[in-house]
Amino acid sequence: MEQNITDQELQKKAETLLKKMTLDQKIGQMTQTERMSITPAEVKEFHIGSVLSGGGSCPGENRPKDWVDMNDAYWAASMEADENHLAIPLIYGVDAIHGHNNVIGATIFPHNIGLGAANDPELLERIAKVTAREILATGVEWTFAPTLAVARNNQWGRTYESYSEDPEIVQSYAGRFVKGLQGDMGVDSVVGCVKHWVGDGGTTYGIDQGDTRGNDEELSRIHIAPYYPALAEGVLTVMASFNSWNGDKCHGHRYLLTDVLKNELEFEGFIISDWDGIDYLSESYYEAVGWSTNAGIDMFMVSDKWREFIAHLKSHVQNGTVPIERIDDAVRRILYVKLKYGLFEKPRPADRYWSNHDSFGSKEHREVARESVRKSLVLLKNENDILPLKKNARILVAGKNADDCGHQCGGFTVAWQGVSDSKTIGREFIESGVSFDYGSANAAVQKGTIEGGTSIWEGIKAVAPNAVLNLDGSVADSDEHDVGIVVVGETPYAEGLGDIRAGDNTIVEMGSMIKGLMKVLAPYGHSLILNELHPEDLRAIKNITDKGIPVVVVLVSGRTLIIEKELEASSAFVAAWLPGSEGQGVSDVLFGDSDFQGKLSFTWQKKVGENFLRGDEHYEPLFPYGYGLSYNKQV
Repeated sequence: MEQNITDQELQKKAETLLKKMTLDQKIGQMTQTERMSITPAEVKEFHIGSVLSGGGSCPGENRPKDWVDMNDAYWAASMEADENHLAIPLIYGVDAIHGHNNVIGATIFPHNIGLGAANDPELLERIAKVTAREILATGVEWTFAPTLAVARNNQWGRTYESYSEDPEIVQSYAGRFVKGLQGDMGVDSVVGCVKHWVGDGGTTYGIDQGDTRGNDEELSRIHIAPYYPALAEGVLTVMASFNSWNGDKCHGHRYLLTDVLKNELEFEGFIISDWDGIDYLSESYYEAVGWSTNAGIDMFMVSDKWREFIAHLKSHVQNGTVPIERIDDAVRRILYVKLKYGLFEKPRPADRYWSNHDSFGSKEHREVARESVRKSLVLLKNENDILPLKKNARILVAGKNADDCGHQCGGFTVAWQGVSDSKTIGREFIESGVSFDYGSANAAVQKGTIEGGTSIWEGIKAVAPNAVLNLDGSVADSDEHDVGIVVVGETPYAEGLGDIRAGDNTIVEMGSMIKGLMKVLAPYGHSLILNELHPEDLRAIKNITDKGIPVVVVLVSGRTLIIEKELEASSAFVAAWLPGSEGQGVSDVLFGDSDFQGKLSFTWQKKVGENFLRGDEHYEPLFPYGYGLSYNKQV
């Protein structure tokens, strides 16, 4: 980008270019579609403004070079000018929400719930910088991050994407993360996108894409609050939310999109819809296109029916149901963002400085992720100071999540719903013909590969030579083992497939509240009780404690769970959240090379039906917000 150019000059450039554009070119810029549904030739033909990868959608063998080559072809097509086409560079988007998590070999950071427990804004900025570098290594320019949801009910399947139930920590992170991504808009920067606007974490019963109810003051104090520092830092894009507010869907909410975000908060970038987000406004797709455009959506994420979208929006303009002024406003904003980021001046993706750079997945990047793991762990129990463990102890390591990098990374890792990547299950169980019960593990989880990281077991084995692995704990022997470490918890999920719903009555109730359609997915389970979701976990613990061997439980999860039986059976209990690819960060703390620093950014409930939140009048949780033990006994 040209140095010292002012926003006013950028706006003038955008206006000059806008005046040269036909209606087809304008609508093309407002269209974003998935890579599997469009070719580079079609990008040129229809003047497409953006392409994205949905979760798990990757080119070739899913290596950085495959990504660079793909985006280079799209970019080149968008820059082929002739009498019918202007050279307007395409911008490519990905959900790099805890590292560049779509790509094999990327550094995978803890999901946001763990980073919230770390409560370290400076660390978040460094994480964002590393993420930006790895995005750039694949020739990509735009990530749909950070998520600024304030999750108020952990039955929500996206709880792990939230830093905290309270806006305080989310606010402290928002601007720093945007700064880490966007920087000075130079060679080290990518475009950020705060999401989801607005109230996504506040839905009744924690139903994904449900209804958030409350007045303007509550919406502002809890859910809009984290956006202020992000906007002040100059975030260039905002994603609209699937949820409704008091029954009205955010994707069609002119008051929230235009009156509040664009006018009151003076947001100058553009608003993008979520994945096919306008589809649920109306049974008529034609009506949904016009409604959402007039409400203030600028760019439309349309997974595959982009031709239909373009035809409908053109018809609306020709019929006068969408004013050309609204089209011009949207395109002006899109052009401004591309100019602000310097996209017009950047070389093609194949020739950019960071493309195919060997820092992708590097030791330096992984050290930042390992530090993040150490700082995010929360010690809930340490009976008789069993922790830290001695490195020469005879340790039996068990639990389905002990040696599965996919499970510890969670959803949005390589695949949309995450992957199962257990070396041990293949080695210890399949070959022996013994079946292994994943309990209610999500059937959508794919087999896949997490390259370059370490499982929690591998981290333990690296420092404890007398440690052995037996997933179900059945070989426990008090004559051979001094202590057990059992790594338990959830298996990967994302979005609605992670919801916890006691029954369908809640969906029926939501449907009666919301104006429009709902996308209902099968839930992860019907209760937050760990022993009901995953009975194999308690069995593994009891297999060891029944032999008189004390157990340290490490919980891998995307939320707080009801852990009464597991907690009671343990001598120590650690909330590890979803730590990502660097499992060594867990062993760093278990063996005392680092102390526990994490404090709960979510209240931990005792029993079914409780949903305590910080500041509640009658606040009697199992563990309060801010709780966390350390070797120095501080809480």
